[in-house]
Amino acid sequence: MGEMADPIQFKDEGNKHFQAGEVDKAIECYTKAIKLCTEKKVLAVVYRNRSACFLKKESYTNAASDASKAIDVDAADVKALFRRCQALEKLGKLDMAFKDVQRCSTIEPKNKTFLETLRRLGAEIQAKTTFSTDSRVQNMFDILLDEEMDKDKKEMAANNLVVLAREEAGAERIFQNNGVPLLLDLLETGKVEMVLAAIRTFAGMCTGHKARAMAIIHLVGIDKLCSIMAVDNEDIALATCDLFQCINDSLTGGDRRFYGKEEALVLDASKDLKSILMALLEMVASKKVSGHGRDQALNLLTRNVPRKDKKDPDHSKSLFTIDHGLKKILKVCGQIPDLPDQLPMTENTQLIASVLLDKLWDDLRCDPERDNYREVCDEYIKGKFDPNDMDRNIHAINALSGLLQGPFEVGNQLVGRQGIMEMMVALCGSEREVDQMVAVEALIHSSTKMSRASFIITNGVSLLKDIYKKTKNDKIKIRALVGLCKLGSAGGDDYSMRQFAEGSTEKLAKQCRKWLCNSAMDTRTRKWAIEGLAYLTQDADVKDDFVEDDPAMKAMFDLAKSKDKTILYAVACTLVNCTNSYEKKDIMPELVQLAKFSKQHVPEQHPKDKKDFIQKRVKRMLKGGVISALTVMVKADNVLLTDQTKEMLALIPLALEGSAIGKVRAAHALAKIAAVSNPEIAFPGERIYEVVRPLVSLLHPERDGVQNYEALLSLTNLAGLNDKLRVKILKEKALPEIEQYMFEDHDHIRQAATECMCNLVTCKEVQDRYLEDGNDRLKLLVLMCVEDNEKLQRAAAGGLAMLTAAQKKLCTKMTLTLQWMEILQRLILHDQPQIQHRGLVIVYNMLNSDDNELAKKLMESEILEILTVIGKAMDNPKRQIVIDVARTCLVKAMDLGLINNFSDYPGNYFFKRHLTTN
Repeated sequence: MGEMADPIQFKDEGNKHFQAGEVDKAIECYTKAIKLCTEKKVLAVVYRNRSACFLKKESYTNAASDASKAIDVDAADVKALFRRCQALEKLGKLDMAFKDVQRCSTIEPKNKTFLETLRRLGAEIQAKTTFSTDSRVQNMFDILLDEEMDKDKKEMAANNLVVLAREEAGAERIFQNNGVPLLLDLLETGKVEMVLAAIRTFAGMCTGHKARAMAIIHLVGIDKLCSIMAVDNEDIALATCDLFQCINDSLTGGDRRFYGKEEALVLDASKDLKSILMALLEMVASKKVSGHGRDQALNLLTRNVPRKDKKDPDHSKSLFTIDHGLKKILKVCGQIPDLPDQLPMTENTQLIASVLLDKLWDDLRCDPERDNYREVCDEYIKGKFDPNDMDRNIHAINALSGLLQGPFEVGNQLVGRQGIMEMMVALCGSEREVDQMVAVEALIHSSTKMSRASFIITNGVSLLKDIYKKTKNDKIKIRALVGLCKLGSAGGDDYSMRQFAEGSTEKLAKQCRKWLCNSAMDTRTRKWAIEGLAYLTQDADVKDDFVEDDPAMKAMFDLAKSKDKTILYAVACTLVNCTNSYEKKDIMPELVQLAKFSKQHVPEQHPKDKKDFIQKRVKRMLKGGVISALTVMVKADNVLLTDQTKEMLALIPLALEGSAIGKVRAAHALAKIAAVSNPEIAFPGERIYEVVRPLVSLLHPERDGVQNYEALLSLTNLAGLNDKLRVKILKEKALPEIEQYMFEDHDHIRQAATECMCNLVTCKEVQDRYLEDGNDRLKLLVLMCVEDNEKLQRAAAGGLAMLTAAQKKLCTKMTLTLQWMEILQRLILHDQPQIQHRGLVIVYNMLNSDDNELAKKLMESEILEILTVIGKAMDNPKRQIVIDVARTCLVKAMDLGLINNFSDYPGNYFFKRHLTTN
């Protein structure tokens, strides 16, 4: 043996020693072979053989190391994979061992040894995980319920419990391990940290699991949950609201995740959903409920009662809420905080109630339903008027204000009733300050219509001026000022329709700015100053004065970032007015001449509303810090930030015309909107096409990773809408940048870029790039299909499916990738139906590619057996699309003459039926 210098001879000699049971001598031969060997394939075999020797010697670390070296040469070396699996199992690394044997069973799905090892390791991992989780759960509860335990340890245990509940396995273990009674014990402690931990844990347990959510409702009780949400603590009320939302999503199917057999345990959740709805309606007008609790009850009703899709014919929840809760919502709107014995409320409560009223009205489908809504409102308000009780009268007027801020059409019709407007004007002259304040607010809200404004200008301007001059109450003074502002702006931006004398609106605006900058005043009072500016900034002179007043702009931007979200709409209106971002139809000169000839009124543009003035104002606002305020506003998670408010934010002109820094910040703010909302709603009409260029600018390498990522998400959303937008993205030269980010090291950016490319591959220009010779674009997509990130797998497989469907040549080009067959097998064996479906579509495209050799190669591989197993499965609604595509592949293979007649083929019944039904 000492005379040998050939590694093959050393390898063969080692094999003889191993077969003879001489393990040490075999290791010696293999080691010498490794030192001499230069050919990679031979070296891999020697390492694999030496790994077997180390397994015999129980030197498991060395065995795993040698097997890994063999796998580095050939990732599909099933012997090396299994030996590494055996070594890793002995080393206690069960998860890694499981992955190796899983790959073995993918390559050789018939191998009984692999299948048995896969089953056994899976069971061991599950048992180990279950035991570990059970002990962790019990330990956390022991810490939380121990009165003497250190506070920091309790907080850590509470946080750990919440995190555990967000994982399906953890949530199930908490539930099975007597978790609900223990969580109820935490609730009974009354300590804020413990209550929050219990509520958030319940939310995790209810998320996406219908059976468990229903069980928790019955074990805890809806009344108990409502009583917790009713406490005067904003964090607890918000957490309980989140729990109710998780329960609602699970019971209604709003959470789309699939949890297998548990789905069959729940037959009908309608009774529980109705009970929750009734309980929330009871909370709306209950004196036992705190302001924060009332806000969250109204928020839940706003989110879940009106239909999200107007095409859905079922709006029974809205009709039920109108019949059983409309008067309760109006009661909230009618509350006067300055009077005794009122419902507890926050600053946002009444506006949230108005938003709910508006959404309920908008959800109605026919005139009889709307007539019923009006009648209920009319009956409630008429029932409150009492000549002998002024408190009831102002309650009715305040409820009317709530309607005017919500479904204006309803409120406006009620204001038109005989005596209502006169009563408002009369109350302005009352000696009681609370009467004046309610009446002035009602006048402000009711004067939106030009006819109403004209009536008040005639009958109430002098009264409002008198109140403004004489009252010492700042709350009334600011409201009277806003009333005058609204009346002064009744002509809109029509320069010829000024309601007051020259210079009067500028004086009103100056006073509003003065109040706005007075930081000694409370936020609610200063908010009214912004309301006044929102009206007055329709006048171009006021716009110019405002943007030149840096302290006033800064004060408004600071208020926009405050907790009071009722201010957002007024801020958005002011910004839109100052930047002229509102829609304005172009009027044909011929029509203007015709109107003048027929003596009709023709609106006139203010000289300062021309383009150069607008650009100057935009630059001033950028310098004043408008971008940071806009970013905070669009991120606000609040029902008061309506789609209309989002649409009004003047981001696009800032992104296109601002300074360099302003452009980047504005484009980033646009990306944040487009990434998380429906772009067609956020950017209506042609405006959506203007968004593309600012978003593409964020792909520049100089931008930071967050900006790159959110721009890619936004472009993905846009590219998924229509061909015109896809072409627009390509014209802005985004494709090279997107491709570059597909090679990015950061997983999230790489995933976002791949998803974006998946939506762009329907374009011919993109397909041509993949057809070009001498590039690895297609190879990259193929290799991404076996990444650990399932979202990345799904996007890459989706892109491949569409490319191979559009360009048959790419089916053949795909086979140039090393191990393409193994990758394709892994796709069609995937446990996620969406990824499996994409893999099966790729198989069909290859069979349909006119490449007979490729089709033959597919049907001679294990892919045929996999297709057979999937295709002959029983019909299953949750996997039907996968089953149908597999059957279509088999039918195509039969048409090509690659499969025998059905009489010789497994699954005969299913394929015959597939042929006859399709």
